[in-house]
Amino acid sequence: MHSLLDYLNQVIVGQEQLAQRLVMALLADGHLLVEGAPGLAKTKAISTLARGIEGDFHRVQFTPDLLPADITGSDIYRPEQGRFEFQPGPIFHNLILADEINRAPAKVQSALLEAMAEGQVSVGSTIYPLPKLFLVMATQNPIEQEGTYPLPEAQLDRFLMHVRVDFPAATAEREILRLARNEITGEQPLPPHVSELTIMKARTCIAQTYMADDVETYLVQLIQATRQPASFSGELGEAIEHGASPRATIALDRCSRVQAWLDGRDFVTPDDIRAVAPDILRHRLILSYEAEANGVSPNQVIDMLLASVASA
Repeated sequence: MHSLLDYLNQVIVGQEQLAQRLVMALLADGHLLVEGAPGLAKTKAISTLARGIEGDFHRVQFTPDLLPADITGSDIYRPEQGRFEFQPGPIFHNLILADEINRAPAKVQSALLEAMAEGQVSVGSTIYPLPKLFLVMATQNPIEQEGTYPLPEAQLDRFLMHVRVDFPAATAEREILRLARNEITGEQPLPPHVSELTIMKARTCIAQTYMADDVETYLVQLIQATRQPASFSGELGEAIEHGASPRATIALDRCSRVQAWLDGRDFVTPDDIRAVAPDILRHRLILSYEAEANGVSPNQVIDMLLASVASA
């Protein structure tokens, strides 16, 4: 799997965090919500990931006129056969890019809920299973918000992590220029072609990564602190209106194990938990009116949270 991460970093220059989070979501069997300005290689990142593994990729551009059936598929009547036949939609691929997901109304966004949570799609009275290897990466543009539909909390909670990407540094930008010129001449790094079996074996190995009881207690206390913030810190209690769900606990557990495994360790440390906590909690915390009025960001609240809960 490290060869896959190295390949992503060779092709997607200056976005090491995004590359790592993509591999992390793949290994943790979760989905990503990526927020960043246009042109920051979000689409290229997941298409490059698809080239590096044994799986297919499909991009869906979310627009206001999109229908749920455009995502899931629908029953099509075949007059020559005299019956209806299910025509699968783009959701029936291994890797899905839901580009600008907040451009579509809630009924279209909700078409992803069952797929992301249960790995299946219901059309009429029939349930169709999705591929075992299945990852959705949804993107949002933080700059242009006119005419967008905010994602409801129920859908946000389905995303394993909320990753924010920023502009690359000057040195990385020069490397991007070099890679863009090489694309014209055909000079590209060779993808590793990681098999689905390899990914499944890695998931099993990661699930067996050791977590000590005191480290697990620290993980649970972090989530509890989002639900009972006043008991941990007065400042925290004023900032958080609603805390994280048990999905956050599971996500924090899975991702901290992946973080340890990618670092070459067979045990989880509190540093692993702290490393992934911001991306896991950023979209799950609902801030109070006072915090929003004072311009307090979710990142600042998460920093307060990590400072308020004693590590193992």
